[in-house]
Amino acid sequence: MKRITQFFVLLLISTFVLAVPHPSKPWVEINYPQDKEKRWWDDAWWKEGQLPVPQNHKVSMESVTYMDGDVEVEAYLFKPTKPGKYLPVLFQHGRRGLDSWTLPRVKRLAARGFIVLAPDMFGTYMESNMPIEHKYIYDEHVAKGIDTLLQRTDILGDKVCTVSHTRGGYVTLRALVKHQKQDRVACYVAYYPHWQDPNAAEAKQIYQYAPELNELNVPTLVFIGEHDQYQRIRPIMAGIDVLKENNVDAELIIYPGIGRGFDFRPVHVRTFADDLATKDANQRTAAFIRQHLIQR
Repeated sequence: MKRITQFFVLLLISTFVLAVPHPSKPWVEINYPQDKEKRWWDDAWWKEGQLPVPQNHKVSMESVTYMDGDVEVEAYLFKPTKPGKYLPVLFQHGRRGLDSWTLPRVKRLAARGFIVLAPDMFGTYMESNMPIEHKYIYDEHVAKGIDTLLQRTDILGDKVCTVSHTRGGYVTLRALVKHQKQDRVACYVAYYPHWQDPNAAEAKQIYQYAPELNELNVPTLVFIGEHDQYQRIRPIMAGIDVLKENNVDAELIIYPGIGRGFDFRPVHVRTFADDLATKDANQRTAAFIRQHLIQR
């Protein structure tokens, strides 16, 4: 009996030893979408040590309104304090709305040298943030916001770019496709967008993307964290694939080590990885906007 016990102990130990990773390969290989095409590669940095210098502007913020039929839509307008004309951007919030955490996030976008209109859906209807159901009237108001922004005399050009996060990505998508504003929009940027109808069935939330993506035809840039929710990541990756299949210039960047809300998480829960990703995404967003608004 003693020998039998010793045999099983040795067998257990040998099994454990064999299960340990080989010392020559102690790592786990992880592949991110952006590393396949390497669109982030920069010869000026790699060969010459030159880093792109971002534009930095002091920014003003004011409350504004615009009319969409009989509805007076509340919004915030951010713009550089230095007089002049600037490229126009519409920013659309998500379920959190526009508050002390998310408004600075819009300001950091405008500080790159843009006039940013940020419609406030919950303020317009005096509703609480974090709603479960989505109201489709919001999509119409965002579409009208694009028209309103293009009517300003202090903007450059005749098109806008849209930037959004979370559910705002769906609202903006609907404004472009359902309400036919793609001819007035030069690019679409979204941070961890909810690329499915929030009112759709659970299975659709996980296994399908919003059908509007089949008709989106403007250059698209999407950012998410690798620890985002699975039911968000899957439709995003499927949506990016269909955009590429439709020959749309679409890029997905997944940041290692971060989760949802990295672009506005406050200091008491913020991590170094959050901040690195936010700064990188902010500058990539600015470059993407300039590429598509100025090249026209």
